[in-house]
Amino acid sequence: MKTALFAPLFYFKTTSTMSKVSYYTQDGLNKLREELSSLKSTGRADIARQIADARDKGDLSENAEYDAAKDAQGLLELKISKLEDVLSNARVIDESSIDTSKVSILSKVKIKNKKNGAMMTYTLVSEEEADLKQGKISVKSPIGKGLLGKKEGESVVIAAPAGNIEFQIIDISI
Repeated sequence: MKTALFAPLFYFKTTSTMSKVSYYTQDGLNKLREELSSLKSTGRADIARQIADARDKGDLSENAEYDAAKDAQGLLELKISKLEDVLSNARVIDESSIDTSKVSILSKVKIKNKKNGAMMTYTLVSEEEADLKQGKISVKSPIGKGLLGKKEGESVVIAAPAGNIEFQIIDISI
């Protein structure tokens, strides 16, 4: 009888930890694939060489270089595994199907800080593609979350570390 009670809980636990689908531009997805390929080939070869060099230096029980190389190998394999998981759940966004009447992923949004009048333009992208220097912010960032679903002309208050900031959406494009 106890088995029947716990079976649904176990099922719920295993299915609730599944990865979520992430959306990417074709360029962003290609960069992730290139990084994974590089880690699998060059990265693994470099780590194997480091392990072999450390192994040649003698007693493995007191060999700090060997331990460091094995730790680096574990971290590399973890990164490869995470990238494979991200890629298995990645979808390419068709830019022609993006609705520019409201802010969504891949929208280019021009906003105005209502307090100081500063204008900023951001493109909302996935976490892995975010690059502030290029004006790309994650849809999971505070500003990204605050802007999603909003329309041109709307005001939005975003909680920032320095306090709440009010922005007005000036323009939405692709």
